[in-house]
Amino acid sequence: MVNLGKVLTAMVTPFKADLSVDWKRVEEIADYLVKNGSDGLVVHGTTGESPTLTHEEEYELYKVVKKVVGGRCKIIAGTGSNSTETTIKSTKRAEEIGVDGVMVVVPYYNKPSQEGLYQHFKAVADNTSLPIIIYNIPGRTGINMTPETTARIAGLKNIAGLKDAAGSLDQTSSTRQLCLKEFTIWSGDDSLTLPMMSVGAVGIISVASHIVGKEIAQMVAAYHSGDVKKAAEIHLRLMPIFKVLFITSNPSPVKYALELIGQPVGKTRLPLVEPSEGEKAQIKEVLKRLGLIG
Repeated sequence: MVNLGKVLTAMVTPFKADLSVDWKRVEEIADYLVKNGSDGLVVHGTTGESPTLTHEEEYELYKVVKKVVGGRCKIIAGTGSNSTETTIKSTKRAEEIGVDGVMVVVPYYNKPSQEGLYQHFKAVADNTSLPIIIYNIPGRTGINMTPETTARIAGLKNIAGLKDAAGSLDQTSSTRQLCLKEFTIWSGDDSLTLPMMSVGAVGIISVASHIVGKEIAQMVAAYHSGDVKKAAEIHLRLMPIFKVLFITSNPSPVKYALELIGQPVGKTRLPLVEPSEGEKAQIKEVLKRLGLIG
């Protein structure tokens, strides 16, 4: 069983005012996240704005983050795309760079069959020795990978686990039931972390950990130590931030929240835009209520 950690952060990609990658802030934000509760960093995922990054930027991100925090946390490269060939190419490059694992999303937009999903992940697994986290997020991909397909994929070599953002505890339960215990499940939704741990998830691949990483790590640790009451208290206290960070398309809210707490990472690239003034006010109010800003 490969241990990739219990609290992984889906890391934002910092940009300068001209929307070029701010490499200095990449280093600083990676260091900040590791010091604030993250066992690992998922680089170049949706939160990292992978759809608008070039492959050159993608590979440089892996190099820079590995240089700064490699050895202190796990580095997971978000190499997935809706092209199997492109996914394999990016995965091979990430392996050459020396990351600890890759996260591969269910192919989006082209809506493959369940057999197509299996063949996609099999082709990727056949071309790398890295641990692979498969990522199911029907709300973004347009297709749901079933528990039966997940279990079939889990039987392939070096498939380490699942980032489950299907939003269904029934589906998570079925997946846990069908897969071997060595297969790790992470929640893909901050607000479902605690409920999903109750049915077999190990932790979270998180967005909110940019802001409340230590608290999320405490919640996960409390649950695993048997202090469910403490875990529930933390979960309920953090629910407002779990929700407000998805008030509009991720990562616009978390980038604004980072700016408010003194960790600026710039704006988002089009087609994503800043939160509206009303959304900003709601984000600010939640941070105030949690005592994160004055």
